[in-house]
Amino acid sequence: MGFLPDSFPAHSASIILTLISGIAVLFLRLRASNRPTTMRKIIIPPIGMSTGFLMFVVPVTRIPWSWALIAFAAGGLLFAYPLIRTSALERSGETIVLRRSKTFIFILLGLLVVRLLLHDVVEQSITIPQTGGLFFILAFGMILVWRIAMLRAYIKLKREIDLQDTGLSN
Repeated sequence: MGFLPDSFPAHSASIILTLISGIAVLFLRLRASNRPTTMRKIIIPPIGMSTGFLMFVVPVTRIPWSWALIAFAAGGLLFAYPLIRTSALERSGETIVLRRSKTFIFILLGLLVVRLLLHDVVEQSITIPQTGGLFFILAFGMILVWRIAMLRAYIKLKREIDLQDTGLSN
């Protein structure tokens, strides 16, 4: 009784919605390029995303700890690496800006495609709510590690700017 005909599979609707959401995120990320960044702008996304862990209050979404650790490690070690390599913080006068390489958009699209393909494979073995939880943890690991790398670069650049301002640099 939804707005889609019965012949339109729910799975197709899920894929389309995921692609639309992914493309929207791409445009938002590209718009944020080359604008001054702050420590707050770097740390708020993982903090805000962490509220998603409340989903595990509902028993149907719970997964074994070992699965959660593997998902987090996959996100942090495999999926974060291309993001770290294709985005760098640089000084622009007295501000710090995020500069992305030309391949950044392709990396994000590739990660989206890999995520969709993995989602289908995993969903065949566990429930849909558990799959959602697993992929949330994977995404959180990716975002957290990427943002920690950005934060370290930001602090280093900020320290250089502060040293120049105080006249202690060479």
